[in-house]
Amino acid sequence: MRLDKFLKVSRIIKRRTVAKEIADKGRIQVNGQLAKSSTNVKIGDTLKILFGNKTLEVRVLDLKDTTKKDEAKDLYEVISETRETSYESLD
Repeated sequence: MRLDKFLKVSRIIKRRTVAKEIADKGRIQVNGQLAKSSTNVKIGDTLKILFGNKTLEVRVLDLKDTTKKDEAKDLYEVISETRETSYESLD
């Protein structure tokens, strides 16, 4: 399955066009390699997605062409989710 379609079906990213845009800007890695929106995703692959100040790392558990909202979370497991925060000095 294409990376952009998986991201939409799993509801990690709400729109396929947004998923394509993020992937084509080099902000998604599949198994440690930069990925384009057309990259094929397989069960067991690890995805690392950079959203602005947040990094999400997930493992693909299942692939489906369509899902209901409550089934979407069963397609992946979150490995890590980190948020970049900038602290200003309080002098």
